[in-house]
Amino acid sequence: MPDTPLQQLSAHGQSVWIDFLSRSFVQDGDLEALVREGVDGVTSNPTIFQAAIAEGNAYDEQLREVLASESDPKEIFLAVAVEDIRGACDILRAKWDEKGENARDGWVSLEVDPNLARDTDATIAEAKRLHALVDRPNLFIKIPATLEGLPAIEETIAAGIPVNVTLIFSLDRHRAVAEAYIRGVQRLADAGGELGTMASVASFFVSRVDTEADKRLDAVGGHDELKGTLAIANAKLAYQTYQEVFASEQWKALAAKGASAQRCLWASTSTKNPDFRDTLYVEELVGPDTVDTMPRETVEAMQDHGQIRGDTLLEDVEGARRTFDAFKDAGIDYNDVVETLEREGVEKFAKSFEQLFEDIAAKRDQLVAA
Repeated sequence: MPDTPLQQLSAHGQSVWIDFLSRSFVQDGDLEALVREGVDGVTSNPTIFQAAIAEGNAYDEQLREVLASESDPKEIFLAVAVEDIRGACDILRAKWDEKGENARDGWVSLEVDPNLARDTDATIAEAKRLHALVDRPNLFIKIPATLEGLPAIEETIAAGIPVNVTLIFSLDRHRAVAEAYIRGVQRLADAGGELGTMASVASFFVSRVDTEADKRLDAVGGHDELKGTLAIANAKLAYQTYQEVFASEQWKALAAKGASAQRCLWASTSTKNPDFRDTLYVEELVGPDTVDTMPRETVEAMQDHGQIRGDTLLEDVEGARRTFDAFKDAGIDYNDVVETLEREGVEKFAKSFEQLFEDIAAKRDQLVAA
């Protein structure tokens, strides 16, 4: 019997990634220690980088070097971020190199500028640029699952670049993302590309769904029994979509050539409501061939008191469907909830990038003046 909750998740076929990255985290041995404990990958986002670069002086020495030849805040950011990403990739490379049926981990994610989320061609160009800039085989390029992002996902996969599709909230969009991945893999196969090293995850956001839905329940009044239920139901039905889409004859033919299915990744797994158990969204979404990416505090909470009771993703799927019906009966428009979350998610990430560039510009001016 596995000793720790993270090891138990692995025994159930679920990978654990940590949603955190900083210079000290990579260089001081913290990431290596967590990998030994059972962490299988790393995700990053502009908010994480903003905090890491803006606070303290860990980046000052490299910033001074970069400033000798670069003044654009975005290019300065990429110069320093790439070093962190490469360092994390190198630490996780041994896990990525492992062979075997379930050896699909060791990935590190870097996001395209979310300000490009509505521009297909610019997203494709940025994905290719970042892939070449980092130059590590275990890099995922994160692309938002906007309507404009769907053809960018297909094109990037077809170019042989692994993709972490982010900001997925709706079941329909998740299906479209999975289908875009399959089209991209088919094109890669038709062009004679290597399928064995191609991979993708579909990052399905969890806690934000409950935050938005429960706010609407408060607005209509009553129905307190529904609070904290839509996000888990949403994820369970997304997993059903995954099982259905990747059971097609087209996919079976690609899998026979070495392709791996696009796993569901549960993102935004920290609870926002203090009334909820802090490990709720991890414990209720356990299942094979999935990924759970957690902020550092959730990883620590799971190691401290997480309880794994089985493949909870497969429990009471019909109940998940009834939950959707109950929200509809309560007057909550699911489509409007997920459309709002996508719009706000892109806006929040874009604002984080803009704030990051402002912080870098301020740091640049400070260092130049010194």
